[in-house]
Amino acid sequence: MTMSDTVEAGEAVALLERTRSAVNPQLRTTLESLPGSIRRVAMYHFGWEHADGTPAAGAAGKAIRPALVLAAARALGGDSRQAVRAAAAVELAHNFTLLHDDVIDEDSTRRHRPTAWTVFGTPDAIITGDALLALALRLLAEDRHPASAAAAERLAACVIELCAGQQADCALEERAPHEVSLDECLATATAKTGALLGCACALGALYAGGGEEEAAAMDAFGREAGLAFQLIDDLIGIWGDPARTGKPAGADLAAHKKSLPVVAALTSGTPAGADLAELYRGPMTPAAVRLAAEAVDRAGGRDWAQLQAADRMARAVHELARAVPDLAAAGDLLALAEFVTRRTR
Repeated sequence: MTMSDTVEAGEAVALLERTRSAVNPQLRTTLESLPGSIRRVAMYHFGWEHADGTPAAGAAGKAIRPALVLAAARALGGDSRQAVRAAAAVELAHNFTLLHDDVIDEDSTRRHRPTAWTVFGTPDAIITGDALLALALRLLAEDRHPASAAAAERLAACVIELCAGQQADCALEERAPHEVSLDECLATATAKTGALLGCACALGALYAGGGEEEAAAMDAFGREAGLAFQLIDDLIGIWGDPARTGKPAGADLAAHKKSLPVVAALTSGTPAGADLAELYRGPMTPAAVRLAAEAVDRAGGRDWAQLQAADRMARAVHELARAVPDLAAAGDLLALAEFVTRRTR
């Protein structure tokens, strides 16, 4: 990492910290409005309480999506303070997906501690996720900002797209390795990850007074950046440091996930891709996970994902320029986008 990269990363980290300071009070107030048993699960999931309900000082997440809302509003000359409720709504919708995804994927760890479903049970985790989505929409419905109705409509449509993406992802996981195409996986990743990042940017544009054209361009920016985000996330799912990710090494491989680097390797037509397919047909022991990671690398999956992430970021900047011709005004958005595609955890 160069000195310039370090400075850019520091700017993004500071921006995320400011976002948490601005949005967390709204999030806490909103979560505290939940009925007791659901509130307890939600506060645990966000890292603000232990399982027994006593206060905790855990992190509630990186706040990338709410930061995009506020940064997009500023990029179009808006007052980001007026978009705090929208930013909180996006974060609530994101955490709705996390609670459900952890159940579907049977993930046992998130943010360095047991996932909510492993602590409170599957029904309570699912119900709490449902409640977070309702809270997200209520935040927008109660907001008196003139953009709130359009924002609620966009967020609802986005959640439907997220659900379709999750369903497609589950269907892909049930298919044999040789039956999955890279185009299918890219489309699924766009729906699962890109859609919400795009929605976050579009909501920021709407709250800045932008029209449909600006909102669409911001949405396209977020979608491309979101796909870059997912590509890097998939790399971390294979080669991430457990001490930083809070998950076991090679967790995605151990779960037989058909992540983007994996599918790129499986469809490479290389001997290493064939080795990976054979490994994916059997149990993923720690030794098999190590061999699978090596096979993904040898088949070119790692290099492909890194190049794709860079290409998607270039496309994202092109889309951003349609909404903000002077990219100097979009410095915060660009810093966030660079940060999520250079991160290592």
